[in-house]
Amino acid sequence: MRNSILHHVSLLLFSFYIFFLLHLPHPSQAQNLIQPNTTGYQCPGNQTTGSGYPCRTYAFYRASAPNFLDLASIGDLFSVSRPMIADPSNISTPNSTLAPNQPLFIPLSCSCNFINSTFGSISYANLSYTIKKGDTFYQVSSFSYMNLTTFQSVEVVNPTLIPENLTIGVSAVFPVFCKCPNTTQLQNGENILISYVVQPSDNVSSIASFFGSKPQSIIDANSKGFREFDTIFVPVSRLRVLTQIPVNTSASPPSPAAATPVTSGGDRTGTVRGLAIVLGILGLLLILLLGMWVYRERLSKDRLATVIGDEERRKQSFMKETKKGSKEEEAKLMANVSDCLDKYRVFEYEELREATHDFDQSCLILGSVYKGTIDGEVYAIKKMKWNAYEELKILQKVNHGNLVKLEGFCIDDDEANCYLVYEYVENGSLYSWLHEDRTQRLNWKMRLHVAMDVANGLQYIHEHTRPRVVHKDIKSSNILLDANMRAKIANFGLAKSGINAITMHIVGTQGYIAPEYLADGVVSTKMDVFSFGVVLLELITGKEAVDDRGNPLSTSVVRAFEVGISEQEKGRRLREWLDGSLMRETLSMESLMGVLNIALACLHKDPTKRPSMVDIVYALSKSEESNFDTSDDTIDSPLVSARTGGSIFL
Repeated sequence: MRNSILHHVSLLLFSFYIFFLLHLPHPSQAQNLIQPNTTGYQCPGNQTTGSGYPCRTYAFYRASAPNFLDLASIGDLFSVSRPMIADPSNISTPNSTLAPNQPLFIPLSCSCNFINSTFGSISYANLSYTIKKGDTFYQVSSFSYMNLTTFQSVEVVNPTLIPENLTIGVSAVFPVFCKCPNTTQLQNGENILISYVVQPSDNVSSIASFFGSKPQSIIDANSKGFREFDTIFVPVSRLRVLTQIPVNTSASPPSPAAATPVTSGGDRTGTVRGLAIVLGILGLLLILLLGMWVYRERLSKDRLATVIGDEERRKQSFMKETKKGSKEEEAKLMANVSDCLDKYRVFEYEELREATHDFDQSCLILGSVYKGTIDGEVYAIKKMKWNAYEELKILQKVNHGNLVKLEGFCIDDDEANCYLVYEYVENGSLYSWLHEDRTQRLNWKMRLHVAMDVANGLQYIHEHTRPRVVHKDIKSSNILLDANMRAKIANFGLAKSGINAITMHIVGTQGYIAPEYLADGVVSTKMDVFSFGVVLLELITGKEAVDDRGNPLSTSVVRAFEVGISEQEKGRRLREWLDGSLMRETLSMESLMGVLNIALACLHKDPTKRPSMVDIVYALSKSEESNFDTSDDTIDSPLVSARTGGSIFL
């Protein structure tokens, strides 16, 4: 009897094995089951606006050795500040070294971007990356951005760059995949879609459990399915609290992993027949798994050989040009800045190393800017790649008390770096005074002076330089306050000499970008005027340019002070928006309303209807004068003076 059972089980196993082999899909058919997503994710309805776009979302990222074990380097990679990563990632000390595999939530400004008629509109965060020595699109997308994008997508959004011959110092757009929540997800309270790269051990249940989502929500958000190392989108109502890892341990943090199968208890009496059946089933499963593993390994090796072959050919071509290219770039930069040698001090690299203690983290101010002392003078030293020429070309043309002064530069040909050495501005950024915890706050008089200083600096570069200069990145973090609390405009890294140009390479900071530039790439002085209007709103309200949900401050305020409301209602709403720290002083309502009207005029959707900086300087001077007269019409007054209704900006 026992021999008969074993004989039948053997026949059954063999039959199943033959059936499995006969029904294995051909490699060409298998690849059509779930194609990897290589070029990105289509926007809803191929719209560049609407459908919840743009929005603030997050990417799940892990710190990695050797280049990304601190928030400064990771922040530079994703174009965000250290606090913007530290807060959602539960990092208490933003300046500290991170442990390998430390999980992080990286904020992204997700937008819908039209590529061309072939690819349509793709949803991604538009990140600018400066090509370094040895970089390839594949290497940066796979290892720096950890597969949050793909080299195929990078090639699509950078049609003018040649992947086999990338120039050191050139800026490339790396499209980190993201999505904004749709109406259904928002109704379900799922207002964030986390970009997450699927790991080999993941399944839907484990991912949902880790992020506090629902398996069905993940399936609905990724309707086309997914496979290993695809970027997927996890809908959540709020971010989970991440666990910090001690730096002195190599233990990995908890992460989404395959759920352990749960089996029901079988018959525990244990007969010979039952044991034979169980062993037969296990044997069948083993054969099936072995066959699938062999087949999968064959596919993986074929695919990997193709990718490695392509990359090896690109690498060999690139390496042939690297040594020659480095020297050529150095000679080109020196030729370009030769007219600056008499105007600026040329520092030695060893001077800068000594001044910053070999560019130690303790000297880091923000991003890639370090504080250093040379010959008793304190400087701000900005570390850059070879693309410093444009910034140098603009800075040598300007000289104004409300612009941060360039003192000199240094070229390090060994590391292909250029260093710009600026005057050190003692009191830090306007952003830190408005939005970070401080015992001392700016009063209204100080804020008016800051607004006037920035307006004067912008008027200078818009009206008194030839050709005119557009800063392109006016924001509170690029406005510095000196020892006398006077404002200076910093960071001309994105500035452009010449106006009314069109560009397809959109750069800037969410919340400050003018709509015509975001939609059509139009570069003009009026885009600086729009950004300045946002800074004025920050001075009035004390709120950041973008809130935690990704809503721009400018949109909220313009909607609150819509055209047609009475002056009395406008005054009531102004009290609701006003920075709470200003409520403790006696203020002129006329001065406040005047600055608000200027801000609203700067934010007009039609750039031709925005005021010039000449008009703005004049109007701000009137608001500054009215602030000295607080005998009547103060913030405590129940009525708003009719004088506020006569502004030329309404």
